[in-house]
Amino acid sequence: MNDKGEAKPIRLIDVFKSVISAFFGVQSSKNRERDFQHGKPWHYIVVGLLMTGIFLLLIWGLVSLVLNLAVSN
Repeated sequence: MNDKGEAKPIRLIDVFKSVISAFFGVQSSKNRERDFQHGKPWHYIVVGLLMTGIFLLLIWGLVSLVLNLAVSN
């Protein structure tokens, strides 16, 4: 049986890679086409929200650290 026409599911690690690439704006057109043809939108939405939350927590932590260091001097 030839399964070239069948949609192959995208692995979770590939979804994370695509979302991280999108954050930095460096997604290749080959991967973008793969994402649109074989990916499920809700996977990208959930991972995107998760990565956005992690990014915001990282920024908050860095700002808190800098403010604590500035006040202690």
